[in-house]
Amino acid sequence: MAVTYTFAISREQCFQQIDKLIKSHSLHTSESLCKLLRYLAEHTLDHPGVGLKEYQIATEVLGRPTGFDPQSDSTVRVQAGRLRVKLAEYYAHEGPEDLIVVEIPKGSYALTFHLRPHKPGDQPATPLVLESGAKKEQAAPSIRGWAIAVVVLSVLLAATFSTTAFLLSQRTRIQSATTQPVPADYQIFWSRFVAAPQPPWVIFSNANFVGRPQTNMRYFNPSTDSREAVLDHYTGVGEVLAIHELDRVFGVLNRQLRVKRGALFSLDDVRNNDLIFIGSPAENLTLLEIPGTQEFVFQKVNTGPRTGDVEVINVHPAPGESRASMASPTSQSVSEDYAIVALKPGLDPAHSMLILAGTTTVGTQAAAEYVCREDSLNELLRRLGVSKADEMKPFEALLRVKVTHGVPVITDLVAVRKGN
Repeated sequence: MAVTYTFAISREQCFQQIDKLIKSHSLHTSESLCKLLRYLAEHTLDHPGVGLKEYQIATEVLGRPTGFDPQSDSTVRVQAGRLRVKLAEYYAHEGPEDLIVVEIPKGSYALTFHLRPHKPGDQPATPLVLESGAKKEQAAPSIRGWAIAVVVLSVLLAATFSTTAFLLSQRTRIQSATTQPVPADYQIFWSRFVAAPQPPWVIFSNANFVGRPQTNMRYFNPSTDSREAVLDHYTGVGEVLAIHELDRVFGVLNRQLRVKRGALFSLDDVRNNDLIFIGSPAENLTLLEIPGTQEFVFQKVNTGPRTGDVEVINVHPAPGESRASMASPTSQSVSEDYAIVALKPGLDPAHSMLILAGTTTVGTQAAAEYVCREDSLNELLRRLGVSKADEMKPFEALLRVKVTHGVPVITDLVAVRKGN
């Protein structure tokens, strides 16, 4: 009696691949995308063939209220697009040899799991699960013995493949990074910093604090606090993740970055280098000493219930634009923030400065992510009317950031001002 065999991927193996993706360099820094990926995986595997609605994802995963309207709010589509890009990025750089490929087909919120296709001449991949497609009649003993042998050999091949993949993973990752084509939007936006003979300096905020983390730590007040009590070795999580994003993009561009905290920065550095500032002037005090933005300006509130908070002033608001924009009150969890992205000439016109700053550390993270992701960078270039590297001119842009559980989930381009 003939026996046929088909290869399939088990539910457990699918979730193992999801866990691997969530822990990857490409995804682990984005809590919202990891949460969305796991939710889509669970629904796809537990309810095959049952479609997902945007409303369901928005309210159950992204923390949107019950009044969410998918027609006027593109949250889910934007997040799904970001996740689709991250998955492609992972398989191009970190997982080029993974046996299971996870994708989100456009127009759908259901994941697909499939075995990676093989190149001509490659050794056939080890089947992940061996499922019998035989008739109910029992197969001959000799055929059964042959099938057992195949299973044993498959296990041995799988072990050999896993060991080899592990040993070569670092080399494979480097090779894939060097051969990966550089997105055109990256080449256009970052042209000034890539073409320079020296790598740019990334200057991250380095605020002065007093107190201790174990008791109470607050910003240094020069009028009441002793400078001897200053702690200057803390910075926000948004600044850390911003540097991570910049490092990823410059790796794609095959360029290096130099990193320095604001307290150690000097005006000589300003004159002689291209600079990327991370953090608002409220914390990145170096920005107060050099020419900064003129159209969107950070300012501390001096009166009223929000005294001491930082707001963004729109110096020349266009019709329909607000003059002042503020993050959520400091007494509440941050659900909204505002950030500035600005490309400015350096003190020496031969150099450039890029400012990525939010009124909070989460806004700063969102500003960096905005210029490090293809979809949002493409939007910015379109608003600037730039299609070639030599068209990049100074500009200032204002971003509104929606925040969920301390993670920026939606960043909207509110206003743009072009320089000369």
